[in-house]
Order: sequence, then structure tokens, then C-alpha cells
Amino acid sequence: MLKMLACKTIKNICRAMKEFVEYIVKNLVDAPNDVNVNCYEGERGMIVEVRVNPHDIGKVVGRKGNTIKALRTISMMICARLGRRVRVEIIE
Repeated sequence: MLKMLACKTIKNICRAMKEFVEYIVKNLVDAPNDVNVNCYEGERGMIVEVRVNPHDIGKVVGRKGNTIKALRTISMMICARLGRRVRVEIIE
């Protein structure tokens, strides 16, 4: 996390968020090699897209969406400290 707080440019923040989300998601799923995370700057902030094996979507979402909600909350808090907005989306 200290690495993220040291980031100054949008490109570096986006790369750090990509690595962070990828690390978390890969440790949640059964097929970590199928995890693909992309990050880019949108109109209203950064967008982190997460693609996983269809069998692992439930593990990333969690019961009642609690897991993805927690990942989104942590990501938003990190980016808020850097003065940025972020949105984490699961792409099917």
C-alpha cells in the first residue's frame, strides 16, 4: 500500500491499482491463471475491469456481494487518499 501512496502520475496509480486488485482476486479464485485485470482512465476516474473464469465469478462476488463490495471499498479508500476515483467492475 505504501507503494500506491507514493505514486504521483495517473499511469503509476493505475498500474498499482491493477496489481493490487489482481493480487486479491488471484488469491480468491480456483483458476488464478484465468484472471485478467485491466485498468484505464475513464471520464469520471479510473476503471478497473476484472475478468475471471466463469466458474469463479461467485467467489469474487461472494455471498450477497460482500466480497466484491469489500474490494471496491478498499480500492475507493486507497484512491481517495490519492485524490482519484476508481470503479471496480467484473466483466463476464
